[in-house]
Amino acid sequence: DDFISADITTPAGVDTVTDHVRRNGGLEILVHVAGGSGAPAGGFAALTDDDWADELNLNLLAAVRLDRALLPMAIEAGTGAVVHVGSIQSRMPLYDGTLGYAAAKAALRAYSKGLANELAPKGIRVNTVSPGFIQTDAAEALIDRIAQAGDGDRHTALRSLMAALGGIPLGR
Repeated sequence: DDFISADITTPAGVDTVTDHVRRNGGLEILVHVAGGSGAPAGGFAALTDDDWADELNLNLLAAVRLDRALLPMAIEAGTGAVVHVGSIQSRMPLYDGTLGYAAAKAALRAYSKGLANELAPKGIRVNTVSPGFIQTDAAEALIDRIAQAGDGDRHTALRSLMAALGGIPLGR
């Protein structure tokens, strides 16, 4: 029931979380759900080093830092679970709008598989969940960018985004 305010894209933010977890008895399950993209549209040439660093810090390195700081407690206990929330874009990147995000989530998927192989003998389960499209405020902004680059029709932009991501079986 505790809420910890910390910027987990930074080592100091992870230290804040880690200190709180240690003071409160450790952890059984670590769920890393932070993610997103603030990078500009325009493909690879539009992404600066800072854009790449931001995408990697939020979508990959935050999980790596949290794992490195918190999983020794689970290893000592001989039990635990880790869930990293990835993205379908790790397999189906949208080159024009979220290339850095997709690349970071692909790296998270590979990292998670390696972590699972390392920690399974120690009694710790590691899973990655890769949801499809979720209509968040950031997704709405992406739809707007796609619409503006096309004919301005948001419905058409949403349909093209859904098609690029392999569709949504329930259509919602």
